[in-house]
Amino acid sequence: MSLVLLALGSVLIFEGLVYALAPSLLERMLEVLRAMPEGAVRQIGALVLVAGLILVWAAFQIGV
Repeated sequence: MSLVLLALGSVLIFEGLVYALAPSLLERMLEVLRAMPEGAVRQIGALVLVAGLILVWAAFQIGV
């Protein structure tokens, strides 16, 4: 459970930094995403999901 809380806290810190330090960049990124075809956005989402799973697997292998 502590690992889940650590991961969730890390995500919230990263998201908070983006909103606090570069809100205009976030708005531009969302505009770009809106302009992309839905299939491309789904592919990007799937790639990010796989990258996250690989990072979690690697962390477990290292012994986190």
